[in-house]
Amino acid sequence: MKKTVRLTITGSLQSLFFKQFIKENADANDVRGFLRNLEDGRVEIFLEGNKEDVEEMTEVCSKGPKYAQIRSVEQKEERFQGFREFKILKI
Repeated sequence: MKKTVRLTITGSLQSLFFKQFIKENADANDVRGFLRNLEDGRVEIFLEGNKEDVEEMTEVCSKGPKYAQIRSVEQKEERFQGFREFKILKI
């Protein structure tokens, strides 16, 4: 069963390390989608794949790497898009 979610993360995230951490975990968990910084300083992460893999990635994103200080994570179910890989987007 496929699942798609959009996460919006607020906190003190060391941008380069956080992005690389999420990309490596997405690739390892066979999750597709994207990560991008929003203009207001939050990070948006779009995840899709098998339900169990997406749920695992949601947990990873909620904790972040060692020095990330995540204050809040908003989660919203989305329509499946059919991404082929996980990308880090630039605004």
